[in-house]
Amino acid sequence: MHENYPKDFPELKNDTFLRAARGEEIEHIPVWCMRQAGRYLSEFRELRAGKDFFETCRSPEACCELTLQPLRRFPFDAAIIFSDILVVPQAMGMEVQMSPGKGPTFPEPLKEPEDLQRLKTKVDVSSELDYVFKAITLTRHRIEGKVPLIGFTGAPWTLMSYMIEGGGSTTHSKAKRWLYRYPEASHKFLSQLTDVIVEYLLGQVKAGAQALQVFESHTGCLGPVEFKEFSLPYLRDIARRVKDKIKESGLDNVPMIVFAKDGHYGLEDLSESGYEVVGLDWTIDPRSARIRTGGKVSLQGNMDPCALYSTKERISEIVKRMLEGFGTKGYIANLGHGLYPDMDPENVGAFVEAVHTHSRQLLNCK
Repeated sequence: MHENYPKDFPELKNDTFLRAARGEEIEHIPVWCMRQAGRYLSEFRELRAGKDFFETCRSPEACCELTLQPLRRFPFDAAIIFSDILVVPQAMGMEVQMSPGKGPTFPEPLKEPEDLQRLKTKVDVSSELDYVFKAITLTRHRIEGKVPLIGFTGAPWTLMSYMIEGGGSTTHSKAKRWLYRYPEASHKFLSQLTDVIVEYLLGQVKAGAQALQVFESHTGCLGPVEFKEFSLPYLRDIARRVKDKIKESGLDNVPMIVFAKDGHYGLEDLSESGYEVVGLDWTIDPRSARIRTGGKVSLQGNMDPCALYSTKERISEIVKRMLEGFGTKGYIANLGHGLYPDMDPENVGAFVEAVHTHSRQLLNCK
């Protein structure tokens, strides 16, 4: 796969995000936002108008343009490739549609363990997800070394949950039924997903991704016991295997971020799971997160996205308090979840500016 992977990328001019991920010295705290390429931008809505969502995902040109849009407006310190976590179930042979106003829908979700036979046993990731790799390579060139480019994937449990629920869910009861009723089949399914994810992340690095984020978006519906059995082992496995494969391929190591939304009960475990960075949602206090992770990892997050509905002055105060809580070492500012479509781009700009301004003051005071 990608034996002659691209090497002639423009030189990186701003590596603040990568240095913070590794806990190194920085001049200011880096900041980016989940869903920074999104519907809150008029130019995003314009480009996406009338087009099928997954059709857009399959167009490297469109993904590149959508990834770059926010960088033209705001001085973010990182970009994340425009794509979707559900391209993995598609690569495994499942149909997924994006219904307006309803979100992702699987017309034929998996109901019982025998349905696992419908999935491809061997997924050729390099051809099935080639469009993502092409988008990453194209974006790395077009970004002109301005900031690092982040690749990402959904985590096994989160994808399993979507594939069984058939879409979003508040209770995840269909997927959790599998964990309690068919633990063996669940592990088999999670292992299958893990294998594809490992190849997918490696392919992203070969294509030019400079960091990777693993989204375990459905941690909140698991209890600590189920998390330790059905989520954590696979998250660990992904970090270890991807790092090993990167080394074997003679590529440079890239920082990996794990974001387990609503998984505060697993914070200690996550900080020892092989990732350089642990992303946090807004339900965790910055100071207690620092204490509980014991300086083992860098932290990323965790402003409540809804704080962006307040005034610019208030945003500035909230940011200042957040930065003081996390401290300046090994910290990447972000929201505790993605941007919402009805947010004012001006307030996103105010958030980015506040992070840069307050962090420079904090770093100068030291």
